[in-house]
Amino acid sequence: MSATPPSHEHRPRVDLPEWMRNPEPPRRTLGRRLSDLVDGVPVLAATRRRLWAWRDRTRFSERHPALSAIVSFVVVAVVATVLVVGTLYLLYKITHHEI
Repeated sequence: MSATPPSHEHRPRVDLPEWMRNPEPPRRTLGRRLSDLVDGVPVLAATRRRLWAWRDRTRFSERHPALSAIVSFVVVAVVATVLVVGTLYLLYKITHHEI
């Protein structure tokens, strides 16, 4: 009994259709033309890279989740208190016929 594993049988070569072997070149759409124009102008290309970097940045709330949660809670509590006190003040004015 031999200790070597059996060799793999090779499958015959697959003939690809013509459209897969020689695909058509990509169409020159308006988007591709504009992209080439932006890449050709250094200022526009740099602006595009800065925009992509800005879009992929990490948000403050992702870097400091605990601090963001505390600040959000305080802001919501203050706004809710102001709204409730303002409503009670208006209700007081209405009941005393001052409005």
